[in-house]
Amino acid sequence: MKLYLSSYHLCKEPSRLSTLPAKNKKVAIVRNALDVYRDTERLKKGLEREITDLSAIGLFPESLDLRHFFQKAGELEKHLQGFGYIWVTGGNTFVLRRAFAESGLDLILQRKLREDDFVYSGYSAGACVVTPTLEGIHLADDPAAMPLGYSPEVIWKGLSFVPYCIVPHYRSDHSESALIEKSVEYFIGNKIPFVALHDGESLIVDVKCREQGT
Repeated sequence: MKLYLSSYHLCKEPSRLSTLPAKNKKVAIVRNALDVYRDTERLKKGLEREITDLSAIGLFPESLDLRHFFQKAGELEKHLQGFGYIWVTGGNTFVLRRAFAESGLDLILQRKLREDDFVYSGYSAGACVVTPTLEGIHLADDPAAMPLGYSPEVIWKGLSFVPYCIVPHYRSDHSESALIEKSVEYFIGNKIPFVALHDGESLIVDVKCREQGT
């Protein structure tokens, strides 16, 4: 599996994502980190932006709502066989982590780690969720956020696809940048390895060899 981890949306060179070695250019857009929000018009416009941006670089996006697969991991795994990419957006990292667990996506992605022809891509919460721990991110995202239909359990363990935490929106023109400074202080104070990304920056990681580029 290849990882494309961005601070905010596509980076300054959007084509970096579409040139990753996945023959199947269909991409599943997962936006469950936003399930805590109720502004339907804003959510609709956000999805339209994701579709436009991904289509512009030669991908074929399709929305995937993990809530439709809660407690249906087998169905989700079969559905994902039709995609070469998954694109996981920002929002609340803890809500997203719950959605991964409730749908079984976390375990499905673990099984896909050895697949060279699959790309996990995401930004903000979508990048943070693949790290070893969500500690520190709790200073920017509310762990207790509870969308309807979700388990109340807070999951602190990330997917550990990379051996460090991701700090998105670092010193950027973003509403969460001030809170992210507190996350950085937490990581430093607790000696937790991290990589800080400014908006416009991204990492590309080969999970097998943990090579990365910025």
